[in-house]
Amino acid sequence: MQFLRFASVSAQPEHKSQLIACKDWLCGKLKAIGLDVQEWATNGHPTVFASWMGAGPDQPTLLLYGHYDVQPVDPIELWDSKPFEPEIRDGEVYARGACDNKGQCFYCVQAIRGLLERDGKLPINVKLVIEGEEEVGSSGLSGILESRRSELAADYLAIVDAGIPAPDTPAVTLGTRGIVTMTVEAQGSTTDMHSGSHGGVVYNPLHALVEVLASLRNSDGQITVEGFYDQVVPLQDSQRDQISFEWNTDNYKETFGALPSGGEQQYSPAERAWTRPTLEINGISGGYRGEGFKTVIPAKAVAKISCRLVGDQDPLVIGNAVKDHIENRAPEGISLTVSVHPGVGKAVQTSPSSPAVQAFAAAYTEVFGKDCQYIMEGGSIPIIPELAAASSSEVVILGVGLPDDKIHAPNEHFGVDRLEKGYLIIARAIEKMAK
Repeated sequence: MQFLRFASVSAQPEHKSQLIACKDWLCGKLKAIGLDVQEWATNGHPTVFASWMGAGPDQPTLLLYGHYDVQPVDPIELWDSKPFEPEIRDGEVYARGACDNKGQCFYCVQAIRGLLERDGKLPINVKLVIEGEEEVGSSGLSGILESRRSELAADYLAIVDAGIPAPDTPAVTLGTRGIVTMTVEAQGSTTDMHSGSHGGVVYNPLHALVEVLASLRNSDGQITVEGFYDQVVPLQDSQRDQISFEWNTDNYKETFGALPSGGEQQYSPAERAWTRPTLEINGISGGYRGEGFKTVIPAKAVAKISCRLVGDQDPLVIGNAVKDHIENRAPEGISLTVSVHPGVGKAVQTSPSSPAVQAFAAAYTEVFGKDCQYIMEGGSIPIIPELAAASSSEVVILGVGLPDDKIHAPNEHFGVDRLEKGYLIIARAIEKMAK
């Protein structure tokens, strides 16, 4: 529970001391179970690296990835308990980071500890890289990967930051979507203006912004940016046959209070969530947003946009295509500016025939007592392609998070029973990888 008490919010500078304290605690924990531990300085928050290489060169090396940073807690008033004072209610641990990603990191560490305590050794070589900036794009870790290739070298890379579709449904994830994010600014006058004196005369930046945002998609949910779909590679039938595209609309509506009615309707909800690219508006601001009313035409309006990418889509190519689409549609009197953010990432896909995938799938099957499925993940972990290249390893993506764990939202939680399952999956997969 101590791991969850650190307010290690990487997006907010005021939490830097908590990130350092969390890193120090984690290093101490890893040293205590018998691992060699290093702290890697970056241009941001430090990365923790630990290893046990006693199995020798004839056995494979598994590199486990996780992160100790967490999302901000806003809106704090919607939490039922304090986000950094963990509570167990009805078999669930409630705290920020309970699932994403401290809970999942913790059972990895505990599985290694358990094997070392039981056997005095591990059957394979194991390394861990646990960073402090996943929630803000991993720029620090990205910047040091090339210089750390020798330490990171592994046969298999396990990204332990994913989940399963339902409590009784074991699944290994075969891929994630890529991501690029942007900020759009619509600038009009030099100051807010009276909507009575100037309404109907000047072009309202909010009108300009919503008009250009509306032009990004058509009524069928297709994205209208030129070249957006050029690098999309559809799934082959052989790939499609290996993935479970099950989707329960009633459960979705009950859990989230929403219907899967968005996007490209010619595809199923699971296909839209996992294998199709998207463009979403994540926020809009401008003008007066306080209580009561203020009749102004704002000087500026701002929107945040994210694109989830698939296949061979290049994040920077897509970001620049969206930028061109928006900036070329600025009406007279309005300046439209798009800033493409760093921290982009390409889509990732791995094969179910990988020995690591097979080992983890077998472990899931044993722990859950039923056949493991293969699924995809609609979210993004931008560092995966870079980390896989730096470690020269095959990727497997896994975890035991659930869709309703409320990661990134108030009242994030993680089941105590899933901590146990995660522990057993990691331990058994490590045993199965031994030659």
